[in-house]
Amino acid sequence: VQLVESGGGLVHPGESLRLSCVASGIDVSTSWMYWYRQAPGKGREYVAEITTAGSPHYADSVKGRFTISRDNAQNTLYLRMDNLHPDDTAVYYCNTVDQPADYWGQGTQVTVSS
Repeated sequence: VQLVESGGGLVHPGESLRLSCVASGIDVSTSWMYWYRQAPGKGREYVAEITTAGSPHYADSVKGRFTISRDNAQNTLYLRMDNLHPDDTAVYYCNTVDQPADYWGQGTQVTVSS
């Protein structure tokens, strides 16, 4: 299983980004898929998930600003991030679990700064 994130960058507060996570070795349509983030000096934090039925769930800190989705044909997970805040600055990771294995991508850096 391989998860490869991309789409991070440096943006100003209020701007948007879309992160991508291309998966291989698993089928995103039949796996619960997650986004996590880790800010400097902090632990890894749950951001969002999408169930096999396509139902999204979000951390309170991003609800209403972030949208998780997937493209089954491209086997890709997305995270659309709108109205970004400086405290959204972190490395963002894609994740899935196929017991007993727990798979992570390498992460993509998102920096929100004026």
